[in-house]
Amino acid sequence: MPAASPPKTRRPAAKKSAVAPQANPPAITAELTLSSKNYSSWSLRGWLLARFAGLDFEEKMVSPDDADARRELLLLAPSILVPCLSHDGAKVWNTLAIAQYLNEIKPDAGLMPDERLARAHCRSVSGEMNSGFANLRASLPMNLKGHYPGHKIWAGARPDIERIIEIWTDCLSRYGGPFLFGAQRGMADAMYAPVVTRFLTYDVPLSPVCADYCRAIMAMPEMQEWRAAALLEPEEIEQLDMDF
Repeated sequence: MPAASPPKTRRPAAKKSAVAPQANPPAITAELTLSSKNYSSWSLRGWLLARFAGLDFEEKMVSPDDADARRELLLLAPSILVPCLSHDGAKVWNTLAIAQYLNEIKPDAGLMPDERLARAHCRSVSGEMNSGFANLRASLPMNLKGHYPGHKIWAGARPDIERIIEIWTDCLSRYGGPFLFGAQRGMADAMYAPVVTRFLTYDVPLSPVCADYCRAIMAMPEMQEWRAAALLEPEEIEQLDMDF
């Protein structure tokens, strides 16, 4: 008879190594430096861009009493350094640069049109607002608390106003509204939103199409939130809070 095979020995089960659960990486906190919500058109642009992009950020307010902030608001500074976005090691302080940066890190937010030609057009009109219209800025400063019906517009600002109306009319006709590049509010609307407030503050005559665009901008929840905060600001800058 064949020899009986030795009994099988059961190996002890391998012990499972206790692995500590991975901790969630710390959230990246963004900070946006702003100055006056009533007077600073540049602050409004940067803030709207960040909100449109869906970026989670904290506001850091710089008092208009700050000498540099006052120079910027009075258009006496050599360059505009507010708003300034700090995010993930980057520091970005020009509104057009902020828009491009946000479009890069939030490509699905719709800050710029999907179509190549429309995107080029958006960059062009946004860049024109970023670097131009100096006479408009000087003669019709942003002031959400003010309303000056019948204000006489300085002749030097008229070409700026006419050019902006031309841009709006062309975009709204070409892309169908209600925003400059169609149904999605984006980079160009953030850039021109302070102009909307200026036109309303100083009762600039507008075509029905442009008046509808102004209403669409002011009806945005973000604009209503910004305006409510601006109206609560205690600070007043006499050179900007002019008595017309």
